[in-house]
Amino acid sequence: MIGRIIRNTIAIGLCAGFLVPVYAIDSVSLDLAQGNKTQVARVGAQWNWSSKWWQSNGTHLSGYWDLGLGQWRATRFRNTDAVHTLTDLGLTPVFRWERDDQRGWYGEFGIGAHYLSGIYDNNGRRLSTHFQFGDHLGVGYVFGEALDLGVRLQHFSNGGYRRPNDGVNMAVLRLRYRF
Repeated sequence: MIGRIIRNTIAIGLCAGFLVPVYAIDSVSLDLAQGNKTQVARVGAQWNWSSKWWQSNGTHLSGYWDLGLGQWRATRFRNTDAVHTLTDLGLTPVFRWERDDQRGWYGEFGIGAHYLSGIYDNNGRRLSTHFQFGDHLGVGYVFGEALDLGVRLQHFSNGGYRRPNDGVNMAVLRLRYRF
């Protein structure tokens, strides 16, 4: 089942990638996440910022835009054994503290906007709107110049502008390839 979600997400992500000018894409990613009896597979495209802030001792703060398309598979829909799938489209500005050569360890955080194709109601947690904020805190390691492996803690919520707003937390494993 997870294999089908990953295949569908990659196919949709590749199609969506044709809408973005290819010269702008610096990297692509695959995220696998789990939390609250929900599995997520997401593909993404990223665009690095050219700015470097607080450059000191061979490190700096920089960032990138992260455009992602994901498929959520919730296995306790409305507290039953029913399965519910949602599609997630998100755009997040991500700030990253990293070495100047962009290799080795890094830390990052981001807060972005997500649109869910349906209302999330799974395992006693409910998000009452399609629009959600997605924030994350992560660490990772860049191998060589191209391969980036990271882990994140991610939280989704509508920020309290409509109830119920139980929020959903997920652990994310991210593989990113830089061009």
